[in-house]
Amino acid sequence: MKDIFDDARLRMTKAVESLDSHLSVLRTGRANASMLNKVTMDYYGSTMPINQMANITAPDARTLVIAPFDRSSLAGIEKAIRDSDLGLNPANKGDSLFITIPALTEERRKELVKNAKNYAEEARVAVRNVRQDAMKSVKQLEKDKLASLDEVKRGEVEVQKITDEFIAKVEATFSKKEADILGS
Repeated sequence: MKDIFDDARLRMTKAVESLDSHLSVLRTGRANASMLNKVTMDYYGSTMPINQMANITAPDARTLVIAPFDRSSLAGIEKAIRDSDLGLNPANKGDSLFITIPALTEERRKELVKNAKNYAEEARVAVRNVRQDAMKSVKQLEKDKLASLDEVKRGEVEVQKITDEFIAKVEATFSKKEADILGS
């Protein structure tokens, strides 16, 4: 049964990590290099994330500076950022790009919170699916005569405790991001 619990924890951890990854690219009104994590461009025939092609820094709360490792990729990076759904307009300074992060409107904040809620719900569904798989595995132990009914009941209680723990992590992660979006 310990293997079932360990597998459930591992898979639920991945769901929370995925939520963190999705939420990191949502704008909060402050400049953050992770905003550009999902932006990719075609570079010599392969698709590359721009954060692997350039040094991205945030010198202040409203500015991002992108200094590409290869200056010939500057125009491609600029186009990729413009074409992304982030609504950013980089200024080309010859050897680097400067992006001024505009203040978020109330409507845009609500839209971002809605997106964050959707990501959080996806994570909750993923955690519940892992719970369902773990419960099936625990019940299968009884069917295979590898565990008694009491052990199965204790196993189900433990799976539920693990699930509650990870649902709380999802809620905490979402609440923190919601506060960032609404408070900035």
